[in-house]
Amino acid sequence: MSLFWSTSSDSRYYNQETLTHLKAQWNSNIVRIPMAVENGGYVNNSQVEYGKVKAVIEGAISVGMYVIVDWHTERADLYVDEATKFFSNISKTYGSNPHIIYEIWNEPNRFVNWTMIKSYAQQVIPAIRANDPNNIIIVGTPIFSQLVNEAADDPLSFPNIAYTLHYYAGSHKQELRDIATYAINKSLPIFVTEYGVVNYTENGPIYPYESKIWWNFLDENKISYVNWAVSNNDPTWNPFNTGAGAFVENTTPEQVGYPSRWSISGKFVNAKYQNYDQGFKGYPTYAYNNSCAVLNQNSGSWTNQDCGAVLTDSTCYICGLGL
Repeated sequence: MSLFWSTSSDSRYYNQETLTHLKAQWNSNIVRIPMAVENGGYVNNSQVEYGKVKAVIEGAISVGMYVIVDWHTERADLYVDEATKFFSNISKTYGSNPHIIYEIWNEPNRFVNWTMIKSYAQQVIPAIRANDPNNIIIVGTPIFSQLVNEAADDPLSFPNIAYTLHYYAGSHKQELRDIATYAINKSLPIFVTEYGVVNYTENGPIYPYESKIWWNFLDENKISYVNWAVSNNDPTWNPFNTGAGAFVENTTPEQVGYPSRWSISGKFVNAKYQNYDQGFKGYPTYAYNNSCAVLNQNSGSWTNQDCGAVLTDSTCYICGLGL
């Protein structure tokens, strides 16, 4: 699952409690951190934004999830020095952990071509590789990370590089899958770091049919995908709990695991994710009445497991997750 912009009110989910529930009740083994760059983001408030990212990284490592550190902008080429410094610090601090994944440019917009993206990547990637020679680095592609075919025709020469593909099921259909197929046939590694089951506006109803076609396509081609987003839907635009946000209005981190707090999109995505064996689904995950408790996915109620957790510790020795 992808978190929402770090500068938004949904940054309240940038904590280990949220991650614990995403792992246990959402069966998610990865979290994405879309750190804002402009408009009050890292460029203006580097210490504050870095602190938010740091909290999620350390929380993800603690609960055993992969974490994508995302430089969330459409014009990363304007911030080469800032990106180089940021990713140098992240890789120096956390690069020895295999759970770390770097996404160095979210969605290059229409004013950027592949030559510009490649030039930017050739400047930022060495700063990461100086500290972390192995972990995956994901590079954005033209037109909001859709034209992976252009990267396939002229890929970077660094090892362990993947390329971003983004889609929203209501807007992007067979034409984009054909572009992806072209890149796949040229052996380009693809990572869907952001997708939605609604349209590109992130509002309105879900598209179940197109979403399932996309999921099947990605599963068949062994492509990882991360849903947008761990956020509350705005009832002004989505009065019927529709939209890309996984939760209804005013959902707290504690309630991330409550089915009654999931939006239509959230319930649809959660049902899909329950089909995967990540090795941890169904573990007791929540401190309740001096023990761990497990969530009943149907009723939304917690059942005491009497597992013997010592609540003065930071984790349960049965499930290994933070309490």
